[in-house]
Amino acid sequence: MTQSTATTPTASATTTPSGLPSLHLIRVVFSLIWVALVFATSASLVSTDSPTAIAAVLLVVYPLWDVIATVLERRLAGTGSTSRVSTVNIGLGLATTAGMIVAVVSTIGTALLVFGVWALLSGALQLVVAIRRRRTVGAQWPMAISGGQSVLAGATIAATSASATSNLSTVAGYSAFGAFWFLVSVIALSIRGRREKR
Repeated sequence: MTQSTATTPTASATTTPSGLPSLHLIRVVFSLIWVALVFATSASLVSTDSPTAIAAVLLVVYPLWDVIATVLERRLAGTGSTSRVSTVNIGLGLATTAGMIVAVVSTIGTALLVFGVWALLSGALQLVVAIRRRRTVGAQWPMAISGGQSVLAGATIAATSASATSNLSTVAGYSAFGAFWFLVSVIALSIRGRREKR
């Protein structure tokens, strides 16, 4: 989640899915590694703590990776299939990366607020993309669920960011759920691709 990607529904149903499963699998691996690093190094940090150097790097890298993944997907889809949604998503990710750089010199609570707002907005974009792709790409229900879940989780993370009990394990759990839905998407797209070949 918070890992929204975007291409327009004008992309062909054969070229776009062929690249999507591989990219989604890469996103799964990245998220799982990120989650493991958060739990191993920073999960105990609470809202009033200042981020450690490792926590700061992890928090800044996460939205930046989403930008990179969105750019990669635009290239996979071809130059004719870029959309306003993907442009907005890239801009949102870059703005969040910049905001996170500022937030990590403050407190974990500030970083959680930035992360939560980004998760909410990027989840909404992911939901829009899934709805737009449902006819041309198909098998978009995992991304739709993931986007909706991201909206709810982002709102919760932002709303509770100042709580004394809020910590980075919250965003690690959020990322783990995102990895799960991207993995489900890989499976769903692969099944659809096999059916189309028959």
